[in-house]
Amino acid sequence: MEAFETQLKQYLQFIKLEKGLAKNSVLSYENDLRRYLHYIRNDLQLGDLSGVTLAHIEQYLEELTGMGLSVSSVTRNISSIRSFHEFAIVEGISKANPAELIELPKKAGKLPAVLDPEEVERILQAPDREKRAGIRDAAILETLYATGMRVSELVDMEIDRLFFEIGFIRVIGKGNKERLVPVGEMAQQAIEHYIETVRPLFLNAKNPGKAENKLFLNQRGGPLTRMSIWNIVNRYAQEADIHKNVYPHIFRHSFATHLLEGGADLRAVQEMLGHASIITTEIYTHIDRSLLHQIHKEFHPRA
Repeated sequence: MEAFETQLKQYLQFIKLEKGLAKNSVLSYENDLRRYLHYIRNDLQLGDLSGVTLAHIEQYLEELTGMGLSVSSVTRNISSIRSFHEFAIVEGISKANPAELIELPKKAGKLPAVLDPEEVERILQAPDREKRAGIRDAAILETLYATGMRVSELVDMEIDRLFFEIGFIRVIGKGNKERLVPVGEMAQQAIEHYIETVRPLFLNAKNPGKAENKLFLNQRGGPLTRMSIWNIVNRYAQEADIHKNVYPHIFRHSFATHLLEGGADLRAVQEMLGHASIITTEIYTHIDRSLLHQIHKEFHPRA
């Protein structure tokens, strides 16, 4: 820590005198940065800020997540670290800010709505799997819940990205970043059944290029739109008598929450969701923690 003491004192003086931060804010920043710089020096064995990378900072934020810090505390830590590295650039201590690409987590007050497993099951069973559209819609719903993919990723999905021999789908996410996501047995069976029995009937024989190898088609042979998916999800939620506000992205929220509640590793869920930073995924642990608080209050003798 001694290696960074001078820089830290310079920075604290800067935010106090030049940025005019209140005494309590300065103290919070100091506590955040002392813990961060201790991690850099002792855990990473780095004696120079220039050696810090984005990966190092993400590792540190994962440590904070494991400590159970609130979203607001993690957000403040990110701000502290970002600002400190920016100061280091201005002072000529380092040439780049490795923290500038870190995503800020959403505030705890905006926890995403989720469906419980029984509600998901009712929606998945709602399509009539004896009809063409029902077979396709069942495959769509199963895929949304099994993979947690975004709606834009679903409508862009192409047949050659299905690697069912190893049980994965190759998803093209934000910024054209690729990831492999497990598809699961139930969703794979639903997709295969749709491809074998219904998709050839939907494919426009007169104008096959219109579909561009897209997996999910409308009954005229064209690719489905995001609004089409919204209508499909909304329709079956109503048929399943679900009274929550059900929209396609709720399957992504439910996917992440159910995995974490089942004991899945946060880093693995981050990989499946395609989040650049684990802090974005961390919001789902707060839903799980509310359950932990409830259990603790109910069963602990001194709660």
